[in-house]
Amino acid sequence: MFKALYVEKTESGQQVTLREQAEADMPEGDVTIRVQWSSLNYKDALALTGKGPIIRNWPMVPGIDLAGRVEASVHPAVPVGQDVIVTGHGLGESRWGGFAQLARVPGLWAVPQPLGLNGRQVMALGTAGFTAMLCVQALQREGVEPASGPVLVTGASGGVGSVAIMLLSRLGYQVVAVTGRLEEQPYLHSLGAAEVLPRAHFTTPSRPLEKARWAGAVDVVGGQVLASVCASMRPQGVVTACGLAGGMDFPATVAPFILRGVTLVGIDSVQCPRRERQDAWARLAELIPPRQLDDMVREIDLAEAPQAADMLLAGHVRGRLVVRIP
Repeated sequence: MFKALYVEKTESGQQVTLREQAEADMPEGDVTIRVQWSSLNYKDALALTGKGPIIRNWPMVPGIDLAGRVEASVHPAVPVGQDVIVTGHGLGESRWGGFAQLARVPGLWAVPQPLGLNGRQVMALGTAGFTAMLCVQALQREGVEPASGPVLVTGASGGVGSVAIMLLSRLGYQVVAVTGRLEEQPYLHSLGAAEVLPRAHFTTPSRPLEKARWAGAVDVVGGQVLASVCASMRPQGVVTACGLAGGMDFPATVAPFILRGVTLVGIDSVQCPRRERQDAWARLAELIPPRQLDDMVREIDLAEAPQAADMLLAGHVRGRLVVRIP
């Protein structure tokens, strides 16, 4: 038996309980992991509250991230005793996830923890940090350099935004942060933002082309914000899009793309190939000092996750929430 946060469908919606679960009920897989840490992401909050169609198979153990030690394995690439990370691949959506003491997954989903980071630190980054790294790598791959000009980061006080600012500033970029909570300016400056702009500048319909300001951008919001960002990119600017907190619509025109040569790069952190995952985690371990993670992390117990999910969706959480698994 093991403890798990269990979500079931009910006549009135759904019910979340912390309960004892039988190991025999776990899904099939090559690798069984003793989970030590998880994290609470936007997707997790939607799954726990039922405010978004995240859960695809019922009942479900949520948690799109986990870090732990391999307890049993029949996969040659994942030995027993190895410390591993699992993110994406439908974890916590279509397959039981990290909000439990045990998890069972296909072996190829498990990535070794990078040298220099422990399980708590890895989950301080989690899918948010991993996604931010993919965004930064895409900007570099498309030729955006520190000398190219300022890089904009939307949703700056959230998980992806916070890590993106840290990464970009350490790489020498001039980072401009966009947030709906201007009271977080000291925090954003401490992460490396050179300037902080109010989100309101980007939430009203923009002209097809605005003043060209940004060489690159990391957008986690989508919707009108993404459209406004694209309209204000410099010629040959690059926008990486990785979120939809502001909606799935994209009320833009083709003007930035055909008149300024702007590139819009979609970031998929869910089905990212294993090799790219390992490379991204290795780069995270190189670029972010573990002590810097402490300023952007709050630790909660597994039983606190449902309440914390409401706070996250209400915009009352900055940085990252790390979930301690008992």
